[in-house]
Amino acid sequence: MSENTVRLSHPKGIEDAYLGHRQLRRSNFEEYARMSRKVFATLVAGFAIATGVCSFASAAAMAEKTVQVGGAAMYPSKNIVQNAVNSKDHTTLVAAVTAAGLVDTLSSAGPFTVFAPTNAAFGKLPAGTVETLVKPENKGTLTTILTYHVVAGKMSAADIAAAIKAGGGKAMLKTVQGESLTATSKNGAIMLTDAKGGMSKVTIANVFQSNGVIHVVDTVLMP
Repeated sequence: MSENTVRLSHPKGIEDAYLGHRQLRRSNFEEYARMSRKVFATLVAGFAIATGVCSFASAAAMAEKTVQVGGAAMYPSKNIVQNAVNSKDHTTLVAAVTAAGLVDTLSSAGPFTVFAPTNAAFGKLPAGTVETLVKPENKGTLTTILTYHVVAGKMSAADIAAAIKAGGGKAMLKTVQGESLTATSKNGAIMLTDAKGGMSKVTIANVFQSNGVIHVVDTVLMP
C-alpha cells in the first residue's frame, strides 16, 4: 500500500492530532534530557567542590607537624591553652593556670616560651601544696610560680642551646615573673636551675604553638 493511500485513509483531524502528539512527546523528551544534563552537571560540580575541600582539609592536616604530649597531638595551629587542655599529663598545670587567671594571657598572641611541668612534676611537691596554691587567697603566690615558668618570646631548644654556648656553658633566661632561670646542658638535654637551686630537665622539647613554644619539664621551678 502506498504512502498516499495511508495518508488518505486517515481523517485530517486524526492526522493532525497524531502529529501533534509526536511533537509533544519529542518536546517533552528534549526538555527531560536538558534537565537531566543540567542536574548531572550540578552533581558533578558539587562532587568536585566537595572533593576539593576534603583534599584541602586533609592536606592542611598532614602539613601540620604535631608532637605527642600526654597522649594527644599538639597542633602548631592552636595556642598554648588549646593544646595544653588535651594533654592528660598536664591536667594539674591547666587547673593551676585557670585558678591563677592566666588563661587569657596564655591564649593571647604572645609569643611565649613555656616550661610546662607535668602532673608527676607537681606530685614531687610536698603533700597538699597544689591544693593550697589553687585556693583563691593564694592566687598571688600561684601566679608568681606559674609566670616563673614563662619566658617572653619564642625560644626553641636550638635557640636555648645557642644561648648556653654563647654564655660559656650557661644562659640566663629572664622570666615573665621577673627573676631568671639558669639554662645549662647535660648529656644533650637542657637543664633549668631555679632561684632556690632546684633543677628541672626538659623531657619533651619544641612543642610549637601558634603563640609560642612549650618545653615539657619534669620538676616544678620555684622563684
